[in-house]
Amino acid sequence: MNLLDPLFRSPAVDAVFSDRSTLQGMLDFEAALARAEARVGVIPQAAATAIASKCRAELFDATAIAQAAARSGNLAIPLVKHLTALVAKDDKQAAHFAHWGATSQDAIDTGRILQLRAAFDLIGRDLDSLAQPFGELAQKHRSTLIAGRTWMQQALPTTLGVKIAGWLDAIVRHRWRFAETRTRCFVLQFGGAVGTLAALGSRGPDVASMLAAELSLGLPDIPWHSHRDRMAEVGLTLSLCAGTCGKIARDISLHMQSEVAEIFEPAGEGRGGSSTMPHKRNPVSSAVILAAAMRVPGLVSSLLAAMPQEDERGLGGWHAEWEVLPDLVQLTAGAVHQLAAIAPGLEIDTQRMRKNLDLTHGLIFAEAVTMALGEKIGKPKAHELVEAACKRALRDKRELRTILSADPKVNAHLTVADLDRLFDPRNYLGAAEEYAYRVVAASRGKIPAGEE
Repeated sequence: MNLLDPLFRSPAVDAVFSDRSTLQGMLDFEAALARAEARVGVIPQAAATAIASKCRAELFDATAIAQAAARSGNLAIPLVKHLTALVAKDDKQAAHFAHWGATSQDAIDTGRILQLRAAFDLIGRDLDSLAQPFGELAQKHRSTLIAGRTWMQQALPTTLGVKIAGWLDAIVRHRWRFAETRTRCFVLQFGGAVGTLAALGSRGPDVASMLAAELSLGLPDIPWHSHRDRMAEVGLTLSLCAGTCGKIARDISLHMQSEVAEIFEPAGEGRGGSSTMPHKRNPVSSAVILAAAMRVPGLVSSLLAAMPQEDERGLGGWHAEWEVLPDLVQLTAGAVHQLAAIAPGLEIDTQRMRKNLDLTHGLIFAEAVTMALGEKIGKPKAHELVEAACKRALRDKRELRTILSADPKVNAHLTVADLDRLFDPRNYLGAAEEYAYRVVAASRGKIPAGEE
């Protein structure tokens, strides 16, 4: 079923994992293998040219290969068979050298690595694009007051700038993770039957080196057929990214509630409406992002469960990755793409934010009063006194400041001017503005450039 693909996925990344692209990844391996072996002198140059000329996915019947894979156990076996037959039509001698010294897993794993590299480039661009709108919003709203909330209750005053800076800071960390994962994980898989390249004799390492260069991949010190930590790390890197997108989407959707109404996804024709309620403005992108954040962890758990593989080549564990990893990539890509689409158009209601600070009738300033009073009479006694005043304010539905002003135990230590200062939210922001400034400055200088 593909009906929901435009909703949950990124079109550009989807194309990377199409049937044709999957076959092309393996064929790119086969073409590069032939060229590398010719350069080392393992096979004739004419054979390499003939093989490479047939490594084009459009020459292959994907349906036939899929049906044959159901019998052979993987896609590479029928793919190589078809490749050999194609080469043989023009050059029977060259056909003998197709897939020379390699094994099915070499083609499948390396083909998948090539797909993952392309997908990381595309997801990375969307991550990069988030830096500017989040940075601009964090800078613009460094001093914009908003209620900080813990356990979904108003807690203390803070600024919208520092909230968005938190989003931005996480995005920057993901760009670093993407760069580190690329270096560690996007490496060649080439080991032959049991990871020794025995079929190539003493020239195996030279072919591997040339092959890695042909594909612009890192060259590992040893083949990694049954060591799947690299694939698991790719999944974990993506899942962390999806989780952060989910956190941001959760924040946006909570602030988009009618009772809060502080931050909104962009409006647009046909966007966020209801089939029955004309007034609705639903956080549709947030819903999609949250759906991805909920689905991705289960996919990652499959990759982790598949790690303990048998001896030199795994049975079942390797196969379990084949559909899980593309799904995980595509869901994460969709989440990042949705977030990148709405970030520049987020709507902010600063007046509503300021109004919402008054909802607790001053209870949001209780900690500020406690700290100031604690300097006079000690923190435990101050906490007890202010807590009792808060309970009275709630019970009688009165302003906390009114309760405190009438308490002789309080006004013995805090003047009217003191209370004026303590009940001004701008005087209890701590380092919020400084943190927002630091994150924005860091993001402008530390986001890694996208890989070519």
